[in-house]
Amino acid sequence: MTGVNELAYVVYEASDLADWEHFAVDLLGMQLAGKDTDTLALRTDEKAYRWLVRRGPADDLVASGYEVADGAALDAIAARLAAAGVAATEGDAALAASRKVDRILVTADPMGNRIELVTGFADAESPFHSDVLLGEFVTGSGGAGHQVLLSKGVARETYLEFYEGLLGFRISDIIVEELAPGVVADLIFLRCNPRHHSVAFGDMPHPKRTHHFMVEVTDIRDVGTAYDRCMDAGQPFEMTLGMHPNDHMFSFYVQTPSGFSVEYGWGGLLVDDETWQVKTLDRLHSWGHRPPEAVASLLAKASPAPGEDAR
Repeated sequence: MTGVNELAYVVYEASDLADWEHFAVDLLGMQLAGKDTDTLALRTDEKAYRWLVRRGPADDLVASGYEVADGAALDAIAARLAAAGVAATEGDAALAASRKVDRILVTADPMGNRIELVTGFADAESPFHSDVLLGEFVTGSGGAGHQVLLSKGVARETYLEFYEGLLGFRISDIIVEELAPGVVADLIFLRCNPRHHSVAFGDMPHPKRTHHFMVEVTDIRDVGTAYDRCMDAGQPFEMTLGMHPNDHMFSFYVQTPSGFSVEYGWGGLLVDDETWQVKTLDRLHSWGHRPPEAVASLLAKASPAPGEDAR
């Protein structure tokens, strides 16, 4: 099946662009590609941008851009959407120019998330540069990274009909874990290239459309230095350092100024379609990824009382 090739970009709406610029550039190591009073464009590689953050009250995801190979591939997906009765509209020249693409087809998934299917996503005019990274962000054929979205009560078979049946995603694996008595996280992970997943969907309590976006780096030291920068800046953490059992990502989770999180990771697994077998796992984390308040409590218990010998 002709499907999408990668998660090319995301568009967020945020109430405080100044905080976002500091967070993305100074703490995460992105490059500011451009800004005006209402929009930030952020780079992580040779592309013109990977994140667009525009001013607004939602503080949430407002669009996901997926690139396809060419116009013929876009036409094939458009035909499948039409045959399935899914509304899709070809974007005009102004929208295509604002997204820096040749063509754009706009539709929505069953949860109501705006999906932009694009061709010809432009490169920037200059090489990527970060003032703080030791290495680079991992993008290339794997796209911008991955995102985990909330299913919002929509049945799994319904959104799989859209993502798997119409857009050509493939299932990597499933994780089901009881987080607390009566609270179960049930996630399914989908890929469209060798990256273990470009999008995942969770059936779990969460107030926003998106739980997190993951950016991956080539140098493990950048995970540590970003962790320190976020800690020194007082940026709230969702989870401390840890590793996932399915994609093997070594990472931490830090909250954006909009309240959802960024996973900042290294060492993500690449999938070989010829040999990969779908599994259901029973835990989200191999180790670590603890809430910061739990770590603080454990460290306090392990610390000697005033006047006691620390040995």
